Amino acid sequence: MPVRQMKEESSQQHPIVIKTHLQNSMNHPHKSPKAPQNGKCPPRQDLAPNSNKSQNETSPNSSNKNRSRRRGRGGRKSDQGDACTRPSSRPCTAADKPVASEDRLMGVIVPRTPNECAQNSRSLVKFPSSSRSCNFAPRPGYGQAGTKCIVKANHFFAELPQKDLNQYDVTITPEVASRTVNRAIMAELVRLYRESALGMRLPAYDGRKSLYTAGELPFVAKEFRIKLLDDDGGISGPKREREYKVVLKFVARANLHHLGEFLAGKRADAPQEALQILDIVLRELSTRRSFFSPDIRAPQRLGEGLESWCGFYQSIRPTQMGLSLNIDMASAAFIEPLPVIEFVGQLLGKDVLSRQLSDSDRVKIKRALRGVKVEVTHRGNVRRKYRVSGLTSQPTRELVFPVDDESNMKSVVEYFQEMYGFTIQYTHLPCLQVGNQKKANYLPMETVQHNSYDQDPYAKEFGIKISEKLASVEARILPAPWLKYHETGKEKDCLPQVGQWNMMNKKMINGMTVNRWACINFSRSVQDSIVRGFCNELAQMCQVSGMEFNPDPVIPIYNARPEQVEKALKHVYHAAMNKTKGKELELLLAILPDNNGSLYGDLKRICETDLGLISQCCLTKHVFKISKQYLANVSLKINVKMGGRNTVLLDAISCRIPLVSDIPTIIFGADVTHPENGEDSSPSIAAVVASQDWPEVTKYAGLVCAQAHRQELIQDLYKTWHDPVRGTVSGGMIRDLLISFRKATGQKPLRIIFYRDGVSEGQFYQVLLYELDAIRKACASLEPNYQPPVTFIVVQKRHHTRLFANNHRDRSSVDKSGNIMPGTVVDTKICHPTEFDFYLCSHAGIQGTSRPAHYHVLWDENNFTPDGIQSLTNNLCYTYARCTRSVSVVPPAYYAHLAAFRARFYMEPELQQENGSSGTGSGNKTKGSRTESGVKPLPALKENVKRVMFYC
Repeated sequence: MPVRQMKEESSQQHPIVIKTHLQNSMNHPHKSPKAPQNGKCPPRQDLAPNSNKSQNETSPNSSNKNRSRRRGRGGRKSDQGDACTRPSSRPCTAADKPVASEDRLMGVIVPRTPNECAQNSRSLVKFPSSSRSCNFAPRPGYGQAGTKCIVKANHFFAELPQKDLNQYDVTITPEVASRTVNRAIMAELVRLYRESALGMRLPAYDGRKSLYTAGELPFVAKEFRIKLLDDDGGISGPKREREYKVVLKFVARANLHHLGEFLAGKRADAPQEALQILDIVLRELSTRRSFFSPDIRAPQRLGEGLESWCGFYQSIRPTQMGLSLNIDMASAAFIEPLPVIEFVGQLLGKDVLSRQLSDSDRVKIKRALRGVKVEVTHRGNVRRKYRVSGLTSQPTRELVFPVDDESNMKSVVEYFQEMYGFTIQYTHLPCLQVGNQKKANYLPMETVQHNSYDQDPYAKEFGIKISEKLASVEARILPAPWLKYHETGKEKDCLPQVGQWNMMNKKMINGMTVNRWACINFSRSVQDSIVRGFCNELAQMCQVSGMEFNPDPVIPIYNARPEQVEKALKHVYHAAMNKTKGKELELLLAILPDNNGSLYGDLKRICETDLGLISQCCLTKHVFKISKQYLANVSLKINVKMGGRNTVLLDAISCRIPLVSDIPTIIFGADVTHPENGEDSSPSIAAVVASQDWPEVTKYAGLVCAQAHRQELIQDLYKTWHDPVRGTVSGGMIRDLLISFRKATGQKPLRIIFYRDGVSEGQFYQVLLYELDAIRKACASLEPNYQPPVTFIVVQKRHHTRLFANNHRDRSSVDKSGNIMPGTVVDTKICHPTEFDFYLCSHAGIQGTSRPAHYHVLWDENNFTPDGIQSLTNNLCYTYARCTRSVSVVPPAYYAHLAAFRARFYMEPELQQENGSSGTGSGNKTKGSRTESGVKPLPALKENVKRVMFYC
């Protein structure tokens, strides 16, 4: 059956959250808004995931009705639509920021977190006229370091409309879950009544509960009756007409004066509702924030029944140059217009016409087709469309259903033969379940197939004018840092050129020793002699690079089949132990087939959570084609996995890094990875890494944990539990990593820099409130009055701002790929009007347009200057352990992402089959036990694995 996914990206993936408490930034007809009393006010307590905490706790875990919506991984990460109130971080005056609270935490007095300050100030300060009542760290100025230049950005200046924007509440009866149907109903209403009841207004609709107009409608409230053909009925019978009652009711008028003051930098709190209205208006033409079409560019086949479509993304953003329309080209994977059976064959990579499907095959098919619209082909010219809701557990030949109220049953095979004269050939395959979940509708697979702004009428209607020129932005190119290598090498230090360098004539600054190692070959096509040759070459490269590497393995190369991975690993582990009289292996090399399925994940899970083995996997294609560059990169990975360091910043050795070198400083990186779209039960995986050396800040230990499905707040940063013997016990990833730093350096951290990856703008306040509180509690649990100052920075890669060279012909201003130079930083014009953020392109482009990382300093008790935080971030990007290139994201955030991704392999194999994904933990949990949230903990990492960069 040919199956075509909907051309536009699902609106469920990009929800527009319009808050119901619009009185703060919109004027009611009978109530005037209260003026704000000052700029510092209490944050809302609607942010934490748990609601069972007592009211007097300082933890932010108290919940509220107005909880901000969590976005799926496929959702827009740069969305400001559900941004919540924000805490003030930089002002340090006695009046605004008390030093310590009288509340006791773990028996000690601790400085107040933004949450605590907020709770204690509730009776003193009133809410301002916006949903965002407190501020993040304000911009302390602009950076001056580096060579100045001009770059272009994909931002287009937008003039504010001069018209009043009015909001109307929309109630549709019977209630409809689909935004697509809602939009169809509203489109029909506008078609029928625009020239009469709507007074020629062209409204913008968000697909849910809100409608917006430029100017008032001729009524305060009005009811309409709209008829539409129902597209989601049963399999048999013609389409039926359904009538809907639509009630429009005036709610409020948007305060655009507030927005103008915010854009001019006169107010710190952005009127989110007004911004959302403008965003909705500009999206009305395409009806989605993202729009994809095969007409923009010919689709490219991707395999597994998928093809790539080109499209565009757009979003209205507040910037220093005023309102800006951010437009970006994008690509997305869509299901090819194929018969469903052909699609399933491509998806599984095997013939399904004659073979039975396994349980894992069914899970994969169900995940791929759930929510996809399909079209039937068994009824001649009648082409009904349905949305797939599931897959039957039984094959078609076993399916029966009641045909009348007397429970008389008929088989699906018989029904299609008698009703449509259609003989089902592949009765061993399951049926698609379509339409309403309450009423079973079965479709055999073989019966189905898939299916300029100045001219924008909405822009004209609302009086919005968009510039046609890319924004020109002042930028600076920060210099690359000098790197330090070992004194025994010919080159003792190195200055990278255009974001890259190599290991020629250099030796690792801390090369480790590998005496006891073994090799397992899981690839049948690789002979022992080739494996031995490869291992010899790798050992020599490690030696040349500065390691001590025994050229001979402890035991001969062991050949094994992939399906016997656990047996093979344990055999090699014990055989090596016997050979070395009880001394454990230091390194395991593994040769894997190029297409190895679950082998890689199984090997890492067993090695790192069961045997405590450090492993390095190499694919067959690299073993056959031995490349010096490949061997050099593998040697870099082996060295850091063994606990070594490849290079460090020369300024770190010389103690010349501002706000890092002066006092012991620990740098954290944190990330949460979520299951793929369509998986509705598997856990999210959180990872935190932290530097374990000072002043070098190059080695990072990492911990991981599983948490509730799609939970973005990291739950295990700090935790307490009751022990029958010890009483209340403190733990968590932050606490463990602080202790680890103390053991490794002999000093306790006196400054914390926390890079947090994977957070959308709508979650900034939630994440800061919850995780800064956890950091505070972790520190307080270690020592009375221990509260090192914290700088909390969010790192974003999933945004849509792109920077281009102003003159591509000037070879001195672009790299080899034609992209802007590594080190290019922007903190003006396209950045936030008042807050402390910047874009940094720290890497050299390889292919396509380089995407800068966006760094947003949410909280800064260390009082970084713009040059200080920008230079530190850029310099750290040259310390990434796995290659001799600067990377696009600051390494601690990069490492946290790698660790979280690795942990997905740690889940129990049965869960991986059930949910299609997996994960591992840092704590010692009983196998089969579950946390309070009902999530099965990941198996504990072995102690020797925790201490090193195993995730590299």
